[in-house]
Amino acid sequence: MKATTTTRGAAAGTALLLTAGFLTGCTGQPVAGGTAGGEDSDTDTLTVWHFESEESAMGQAWATAVEIFEEENPEVTVEVEKQTFEQIQKNAKIVLTGDDVPDVMEFNKGNATAGQLAAQGLIAPLTDAAAERGWDRTVTGSLATTGRYDADGLMGSGDWYGVPNYGEFVGVYYNKEMFAEYGLEEPTTLEEFEDVLAAFANQGVTPLAEAGAEYPLGQLWYELVLAYGDRQLVDDYQLFANDIDFRNEAMTQATEKLADWIGKGYVAGDSAGLTAEDMGVSFIDGTYPMMVSGSWWFGRLATEAKHDWGQFNFPGNELHPGSSGNLWVVPANAGSPGLAEEFIDVTLRPEVQEVLAREGGLPVAGDASAIEDERTRELTENFQQIVEDDGLAFYPDWPVAGFYDVLVSELQSLVNESKTPDEVLTGLQEAYDEGKADLVGE
Repeated sequence: MKATTTTRGAAAGTALLLTAGFLTGCTGQPVAGGTAGGEDSDTDTLTVWHFESEESAMGQAWATAVEIFEEENPEVTVEVEKQTFEQIQKNAKIVLTGDDVPDVMEFNKGNATAGQLAAQGLIAPLTDAAAERGWDRTVTGSLATTGRYDADGLMGSGDWYGVPNYGEFVGVYYNKEMFAEYGLEEPTTLEEFEDVLAAFANQGVTPLAEAGAEYPLGQLWYELVLAYGDRQLVDDYQLFANDIDFRNEAMTQATEKLADWIGKGYVAGDSAGLTAEDMGVSFIDGTYPMMVSGSWWFGRLATEAKHDWGQFNFPGNELHPGSSGNLWVVPANAGSPGLAEEFIDVTLRPEVQEVLAREGGLPVAGDASAIEDERTRELTENFQQIVEDDGLAFYPDWPVAGFYDVLVSELQSLVNESKTPDEVLTGLQEAYDEGKADLVGE
C-alpha cells in the first residue's frame, strides 16, 4: 500500500493544548519488562510521526525507509504524519495518555524529554528488540547513552526506550580563503588553534564568529572544558556519577581561558547580544574566518556560502559536544508495536544509512568511503572518528532543567566583563545543584 503523508498544523496543535487543562493530573505508569510487548492490535496500519523536512537528510532517509517497509509489507498502509518539533515537544505527554497515538515517532533525547516519557510509562521499553535485532551492537558507547533511561528517567542506563540512527556533533568550520590569505594552516592542537586566533587578531581580524544570546557560546565554553577534562568529568557532570565542583581544574581553566580569549579580542564584544542565526550568517558572508558550531549547519553552508570552507574537529580534543540524533520511540499505547519495531530496524539498514551519509546526515552505521562529495565525506569521517573514540560528550545545557538559560546568561556576563570567571562558576554551580536536587531528590 502507498504511504500517505499529512501535516498537522496550528489548529491541531491548538486543539491539543486546549485539552491540557483536563489532563494535567494524568500520569502514566511504568511499563514492566523490556519490550514494546504484546501482539499488534492493528496489523493493517503503521502510523509514523516525525518532524524532518522532505529536503533534509533525515527526511529523505525516512522516505526511503517507508518505501522499503512498504515493499516488504504490501498489506500494510503507512501513514506518515508530519509534525513540528515544537508540537511534539509540547504535546507529547498529552497525546500519549490517550488511545489515538502514533505507532512510532521521532522524539528529542535527554532527561527532560525522552527520559520523562520513559519514567511516566508513556513510551515502551525496547530492550528485548534491541538485543534480538542487534540495535545494541550497532549503537554503542556514548552514542547509545541517549537511548537508555533508568526508572527515574535519567539517561545512560536501564532499558532501551529509544533508538537513534544518526548523529550530530560540534566542530570548527573555517574559511579556507581567509586562512590562505594570512598564510595559516588547519591547527591540530589547542596551542596551534590559539596561534591561529592570535594571528588573525594581530591583523585586525576577529577570528571567531560567536553568539552569546543563544547556545553557541556555551558550546565553545564546553569545548574548552573538554580540552582540560576527561570522561569521568563528563559522567559526573552529565550522568550524576559523582558530585561535581564547578571549580574543578577543567572548568576553572576553561572559564578563565574563554575570558582570556574575550579579552584578547578573539570573540567580538557585541557577540553577547547575537543569536545563532546572526553567527551563522556572519560566517556564511565571510566576515569571520572560523565558527565553532554543530553539524546541523552543514547543509546550509553547502547551499549558501560562496567562499571555500572546510570543517575540522576541535583541535586536540578527545571529547566533543555531540550525541546521537533524535530517537525513534514507540508509545506504550501503540496499536502496532511489532510493525513499529520493524520500521525502526529498516532505518538502520545500509540502504537508509547510505542516504543519510550522502546527504550529510551523519549515519550511525554508514560507509563514509562511499560518499562522493568531499565536504560531506570529511564531515562524516570526522564524526565517525569521534564515535570510534567514544568521544561524544553531550551538550553543556543537558544535565538539568533550566540550565540552558543560566548558561547563556552567565557567559554573556563573561563577554560583557560584568562577572569574573569565578563569579560565573558560582552562578553555574548554584543552578546545577538546584536542578539536580529536583531530578534526583538530593
